[in-house]
Amino acid sequence: MKTISKPENREKSWTRAIASPAQEFPSTPLKIIAGTLPPGLRGALYRNGPARLTRGENRVGHWFDGDGAILGVHFTGRDSRALYRYVQTAGYQAEEAEGRLQFAGYGTLPPGPFWERFRKGMKNPANTSVIALPDKLLALWEGGHPHGLDLETLETFGLDNLDGLEPNWGYSAHPKRDPQTGEIYNFGVSPGKNTQLHVYRSNKQGQIQQQAAFDLDGMPLIHDFVMAGPYLIFVIPPVRMSALPVLLHLKSFSDSLTWHPELGTQILVIDRSSLELVSRGEAEPWYQWHFGNGAVNGSGEISLDVVRYQDFQTNQYLKEFATLETETAAKGTLCRVRVNPQTGKVMETETMIDRHCEFPSVDFREVGQEWRYTYLSLQRKGVELGREPVGAIGRFDYQTGHLTEAPIPENCYPSEPIYAPDGDRAEQGWVLTVVYDANQHQSQVWIFDGDRLDEEPECRLGLPGVIPLGFHGTWNSGS
Repeated sequence: MKTISKPENREKSWTRAIASPAQEFPSTPLKIIAGTLPPGLRGALYRNGPARLTRGENRVGHWFDGDGAILGVHFTGRDSRALYRYVQTAGYQAEEAEGRLQFAGYGTLPPGPFWERFRKGMKNPANTSVIALPDKLLALWEGGHPHGLDLETLETFGLDNLDGLEPNWGYSAHPKRDPQTGEIYNFGVSPGKNTQLHVYRSNKQGQIQQQAAFDLDGMPLIHDFVMAGPYLIFVIPPVRMSALPVLLHLKSFSDSLTWHPELGTQILVIDRSSLELVSRGEAEPWYQWHFGNGAVNGSGEISLDVVRYQDFQTNQYLKEFATLETETAAKGTLCRVRVNPQTGKVMETETMIDRHCEFPSVDFREVGQEWRYTYLSLQRKGVELGREPVGAIGRFDYQTGHLTEAPIPENCYPSEPIYAPDGDRAEQGWVLTVVYDANQHQSQVWIFDGDRLDEEPECRLGLPGVIPLGFHGTWNSGS
């Protein structure tokens, strides 16, 4: 937790997007700033992220601790509307009523005696990602249960145990949906004397049908996983938490995490039909937040792409981000990794993009299958690493090895690119991103032609308010 101060370095234009709490707005028709709205773009774009990093005179201690707010942008093919609402979590409502920080977070300890923090526990900010189910939207935060919301109004229904989550089980922000069956796979970690990884298989309505638990070595940090053909792959970096200071609320979760390269990286391969362990392997130490996709190649090996970091300095950068003053250089590179599923052994690691990048994603119709394109956020060329957040988006072609980069003007900051298929032409797709334009202190929705990403956007839509820089989103075609 930090006392609010104004950033000294005025050239960091991105800070204006998160310096003040975001303002909600009701369902509003969007004005076309440039271009034409594609008639085949029908569905909804949802995005989640920390929208309030301050309470009173205090600022949260880590970007991960801001209260979550959802942007919903609905496209009919003729026009578009958007609305923006905070997720009405119990923690948000309590702090809103008193106007002060009250709950511990991933990297935040609120003011006051530790016994008060111990009594209140940790806040679920519902701020990381979303998944659209047939009858509701889930706002996700891996440390606890998801919150259910109305798909149209974004009204918060409350915590949702998906007919199977126990009280202390988490539900990660990165579920994987089988594009053929609609089944959803996810996981959560339950800390304790024996920390366990819980793996879930759900039906297309999100209800948990099957679950399995696996003992973990210590208390690691696992943010994402991979679905590849018949397998689920968990890559466990050598980060471990000291539990006692966290349990007593003397230290935050983030400040209790330590990098232990001597432990190496552990790899768990799980059969996704039985949820039984296939293999457990080890590899050299690295850290990752996110994977792009995975598949089983013609040789029976697992191929996956991942943004790899050499160590855990990325967490320090994200902590600094909330203070509006960043300086830690943490470089993530897109790598393709081949794994033997029967042994969990890494056969080969190849760097595909030797330039800082994050938020890799694919066409949702190709999740778990062989794919050609990975979409991702990129560090802008010429910008010193650690000075700014990612300021560009691109598409990497695994067939040609070519990186196509979108033309993003200076002082404009795009969110994670999301692929949306055209409803009329199967071969056509669109890449959507929410851009904060610091030159005008305005947020916009930019729609690019998926095959002409290096050209100007097909359409730019003005939003009624500023959407803070955030994390993840999803496209929902409604079918």
